[in-house]
Amino acid sequence: MAKLIYVTNVSLDGYFEDEDGAFAWLPPDDGYFAFTTDILRSAGTFLYGRRLYESMAVWETDASLAARSDLTADFASVWQAADKIVYSTTLTGVSTARTSLERRFDPAAVKELKATAGSDIIIGGADLAAQAMRAGLVDECRLFVWPVAVGGGRPGLPAGMRTDLTLLDQRRFDDGVVHLRYGLLGH
Repeated sequence: MAKLIYVTNVSLDGYFEDEDGAFAWLPPDDGYFAFTTDILRSAGTFLYGRRLYESMAVWETDASLAARSDLTADFASVWQAADKIVYSTTLTGVSTARTSLERRFDPAAVKELKATAGSDIIIGGADLAAQAMRAGLVDECRLFVWPVAVGGGRPGLPAGMRTDLTLLDQRRFDDGVVHLRYGLLGH
């Protein structure tokens, strides 16, 4: 059975976005970028909410991003190679290949996807991941904690829900970002 892995960036005080909806606090270093690409490479499917999908679609729709360096070309290639499922009630269509649009998150369908997938599944977007966590579907959380406190905004982990985790791995990058890999207990 494939694992469902929540991957997100959070501020040191735990926010996915600041109060203005921004989540680009510092430019990533090459080590972080290569490490993130390797995480994505391990998955065959990405599950996204609308806002995250729209911000990530540029890796297919804007060729100038891939042309910047070997690292960005690799990231774009990995992103484009995966299947993507976008959950949105407002999108009328998708702008990238290998992408399907779903109107609502269906835990039974994701459970079936996990049972039949040939590789792991990455879920992104705090609201979507919270729905999957509440349904007991998330197996791992991979948090990239950035050395900035934003003072408020949207939390990276679900509010009002206790989740017991066990630390599986950790890594510090030169720019001060720390990657924390947690398994959800009971998975």
